[in-house]
Amino acid sequence: MGRNPQSSGRLRPVDLAREHGLSTQAIRNYEEAGALPPAARTPSGYRAYTALHVAALRAFLALLPGHGHRTATAIMRAVNEDAAEEAFRLVDESHALLLDDRRTLRAVENALRDLEPPAATAATGTGSATGPGGAPVVPGAALFIGPLAERLGIRPATLRSWERAGLVRPRRDPLTGYRVYDEADVRDVRLVHQLRRGGHLLEQIAPLITQVRAAGGLAPLEAALGDWRDRLSARGRSLMAGAAALDAYLRERERD
Repeated sequence: MGRNPQSSGRLRPVDLAREHGLSTQAIRNYEEAGALPPAARTPSGYRAYTALHVAALRAFLALLPGHGHRTATAIMRAVNEDAAEEAFRLVDESHALLLDDRRTLRAVENALRDLEPPAATAATGTGSATGPGGAPVVPGAALFIGPLAERLGIRPATLRSWERAGLVRPRRDPLTGYRVYDEADVRDVRLVHQLRRGGHLLEQIAPLITQVRAAGGLAPLEAALGDWRDRLSARGRSLMAGAAALDAYLRERERD
């Protein structure tokens, strides 16, 4: 009868793979990428893994959901190369990214909360406002760039820069060529304005505006924001689980 490799403290790739439903090729790939420490070889050339590799694989798989494949691999490679400080720096960066995402979500939620209802947003508020050339702007009509900029307390040049960045897409009046902001445009402008006041860069705001447009407005976006919030919470828990598994691996290395 063949000898059980675990009885001698040596494990085969299949022994590591079986616990996590992986293929033996995946185990070899993880080792070659540095996520697992190099395995010893038997006299016949087969890989011989140990309890240290078991802990390393558990740590790597626990790091994946929170950090992603590339960063999780880099963290494990740094640990396996005795560069623990580099591993800790990478872990800190993932936590910092999560914190930035939380701040962005909070800013979006605050911006949506501060926005007026769509009916009020589209209205000019008074019948005395005028567009280019003195044309009256009546309540419920679209806005020209001047009255919109005045309402927000910004310069028309700012609105034009947001348009160049793709954040706002006003149509052009076919007769005058002036920019005309309809209800959806005004919504986008107000959302950009709120986020800019919160210190967000234009390149950070662009994907959020895209989400608002894809959702068809602010109301459907509430569900998307809830999903976003849930994903951030899941990432936070994944980061904690990964940290615990990584700590267990570090302790195993100290004992090894």
